[in-house]
Formats: sequence, C-alpha cells, structure tokens
Amino acid sequence: MEIIQIVGLGLLTTVLVLIIKEQKPMFAFLLTAFTGITIFLFLIGKISSVIQVLEDLALKANINMIFLKTILKIIGIAYIAEFGAQIVRDAGQESIASKIELSGKILIMVMAIPIVSVIIETVVKLLPA
Repeated sequence: MEIIQIVGLGLLTTVLVLIIKEQKPMFAFLLTAFTGITIFLFLIGKISSVIQVLEDLALKANINMIFLKTILKIIGIAYIAEFGAQIVRDAGQESIASKIELSGKILIMVMAIPIVSVIIETVVKLLPA
C-alpha cells in the first residue's frame, strides 16, 4: 500500500512545515520541495511500468510509435509543469507559477501539431470530393 506511505510522508511533512514555518520559513519551503521531489522519485518506477504497458499495447494494435511517444511526452510536460507550478506556488510566487503553467500549455500545443495534422488529413480523406 504505497499510498499509505505517501500520505504518511505528506502528513508528517505538513506537521513539520507548520512547526518550522514560524522560525525558518526558507527551511520549511525546502522541506516541502524535498518531500515533493521524494514522492515524485518514489513514483518513477510506477510511471515506467505504465509506459511499458502502453508501448506493448501500441505494438499489438499496430499504432505508430511516434504518436505514442508524442502523447507520452505531452503527458510528461503536463505533469512536470503542474509539479513545478505547485512548488513555486508553495513558495508564494503565484505569478511565476502561472507562467510555468502557460509555458507547459504552449509546449503541449506545439507537440500536438503533428497529431492534429494527421487527424485533419484523415478526416479530409474521408470526406467526399
């Protein structure tokens, strides 16, 4: 039950941060950031398992791997941008967090262009001339 460990770590860190925040706000922020990174690293193995299953399914379905890799990169950008924005927001920098989120959305849009192009081309081919 990994979720119990993750929630336990989160609750413990929250209590420590609330205690430390009064005296050393910078140390409290570093503790928060470190805990977030630790949880993320704990989940890397799970993420790689999911990616492997998706790659196997794509091969069995005869789907072009370029599309799957692009979608996985898009998902990765979304998660990383959200994670970074949350850490920056925890530090009280809402403006910078918003810029990180905007950057993530723009990068996702850029990466989605090849997939959108293929979808549009397919739809156009299906339409009667």
